[in-house]
Amino acid sequence: MFKLFSDIYKYRQMIFSLVHKELRGRYKGSVLGFFWTFLNPLLQLIVYTFVFSILMRQQIEKYYLFLFVALVPWIFISSCVSAGSNCVFIYGDLVKKIYFPREVLPISFVTSQFVNMLYTFVVVFAVIIFTKHGFNFYALLYLPVIMVVEYVLALGLTLFFSALTVYVRDIAHILGIITMAWQFLSPVMYPSSKVPAEFLPIWNLNPMAHVLDSYRDILYFKQAPDLQTLGVAVVMGLFFLVFGEIMFAKLQKGFAENL
Repeated sequence: MFKLFSDIYKYRQMIFSLVHKELRGRYKGSVLGFFWTFLNPLLQLIVYTFVFSILMRQQIEKYYLFLFVALVPWIFISSCVSAGSNCVFIYGDLVKKIYFPREVLPISFVTSQFVNMLYTFVVVFAVIIFTKHGFNFYALLYLPVIMVVEYVLALGLTLFFSALTVYVRDIAHILGIITMAWQFLSPVMYPSSKVPAEFLPIWNLNPMAHVLDSYRDILYFKQAPDLQTLGVAVVMGLFFLVFGEIMFAKLQKGFAENL
């Protein structure tokens, strides 16, 4: 494990270059360019707010904000799982030609998505300030913690699915359906309190339930996240990171032959 960290550190410049390439190339050639980073979640916010506060009538004060503080981190994790599944496959020629720690590719992709999320949080903070919702500055101290936890979770899932996609190309298409279902089974558009008690044991197995509840506690309810909820999120994030790396290390042995 120490050797892996050492190798990744040696190739940190490659990670920075790939992150820069991903950020610059994301909207290359489009008219609005980098503005799509902010426009995409805003458009989703408008649609979901219209559906759930007008058509389906969620009786939640400032529903747009309730939704927004969970939607932004959800977009990050869903992008990592669905689009990130191809991050090894698209660099197949590079993998076959030169040596570098293959983990560099998932790390670069997840980091670029994380940077995008940070940019979008600028809009979240602007909305909070503009609507005079206010902050609990003590609670904000937990925000970097839950962001790191989500990054770790996203990296673990991306490691696993990006390695698996090299062998089973259909995984990338299946994950689009899975992430859509996962979104409706996570507290993005509704609070966890809506979940019936008999389903809570299953619900608590969803790592994003704990992550999103923590974001919402900090930014919407203006309170420190429940330590048990935060603790479960940390444990689950680390579990998926270790699991993802173990599977990635096993599967990467056959990358060159299957790309």
